[in-house]
Amino acid sequence: MLVRSLPRIHDGEERKEKKSLFEKWLVSELPEKADLYMSNLLAKWLRRIRIFILQMDNILGNHLSKINPHTGKSRTNGGGFADIAEEREE
Repeated sequence: MLVRSLPRIHDGEERKEKKSLFEKWLVSELPEKADLYMSNLLAKWLRRIRIFILQMDNILGNHLSKINPHTGKSRTNGGGFADIAEEREE
């Protein structure tokens, strides 16, 4: 009776090891797909942020050029030594 209740083990059979859910996930294609998706998403957001920064730079530059009083001084260096030389000549 005791012999019949024990599981039979054959010499040629290998035991199958059960993998955990995490191990199954690691060997699947899901991590690669998730990485590809995240890298594409990051690239899109970085491009959009770059465009936004450039647009803000243009808006602020235009606004500052409107605020800048037009006194006739040179605009090349922001009114530095060239303006002092112009004032001495006058």
